[in-house]
Amino acid sequence: MASLFRASLDFAAFDPSSIGASSRFSRKLSGAIKIGSSPLKLGRLCNARLRILGCVEEKHASTRKASKEPFRLTREFTESERRKLGNNEQDLDPFAELKNRFKSFKSQNYEENMVHYQNLAKQQSPKFMVIACADSRVCPSTILGFQPGEAFTVRNIANLVPPFLHGASETSAALEFAVNTLEVANILVVGHSCCGGIQALMSMKNDPGSRSFIKDWVSIGKSARLSTKAAAGNLSFEMQCRHCEKESINGSLLNLLTYPWIEKRVSEATLSLHGGYYDFVNCTFEKWTLVYRERLEGGSKYAIKNRSLWS
Repeated sequence: MASLFRASLDFAAFDPSSIGASSRFSRKLSGAIKIGSSPLKLGRLCNARLRILGCVEEKHASTRKASKEPFRLTREFTESERRKLGNNEQDLDPFAELKNRFKSFKSQNYEENMVHYQNLAKQQSPKFMVIACADSRVCPSTILGFQPGEAFTVRNIANLVPPFLHGASETSAALEFAVNTLEVANILVVGHSCCGGIQALMSMKNDPGSRSFIKDWVSIGKSARLSTKAAAGNLSFEMQCRHCEKESINGSLLNLLTYPWIEKRVSEATLSLHGGYYDFVNCTFEKWTLVYRERLEGGSKYAIKNRSLWS
């Protein structure tokens, strides 16, 4: 096709008058012209030329027409397209149900407690700071019934508290704001059953070349992993994880005391540290309080008190 196209262009540019009306040209013109190895009659050549040029012109016309059409990704849907999609919109939109829930919240909660929410708009004075896992099955407000304004909450993988020397993180920033600005009276660290972060911690390999955000983060709980291996190393992996889920809560409570402003307030008895464990398989909640004081019985600075099980 490429050679045919070149031949048609050469023929179109050829002017018979430039060489005169010689019989030799006439015979050549009226005879067969070879293109490649196949003879082609003049009439067929002209038709081929017209077809090729016609295709080129049609292609350019299509290009001009297409350039006038708006891009499919940027143009607005037409009314007919909207109607066509309307029936399936709620099925396809993951926010449709959230929209209904918000409207229900507004009519049944917000508007009925307008004064409370207007006061919250001016300031917040929560009594609790809650550090919980980011797991979608463990929502502190749902489990413990916190209402807006009652708990300043931060959630992360495995509800871990990094030590003060770990440096800046969203958890340490939240702690600083909650304790120094909001002056909360209680910090509650909430762990839970079947925690994927703790499973990652317990199954972590000692491979210096392997890096991941999850591995770096859960490494904060390595002391809980070591104590679990020492105390429950003969148990199944599932039971080791369950042991570590609670042990890591105590590790986070101890890490809280590495923050100077927290240690100061705990010593002054203006701030209390608590642990909580939510077993969502059996729907139970275990709660305890960490006591921090110089010269406790046995020579330790730390002790657990007020342990209780809610079921």
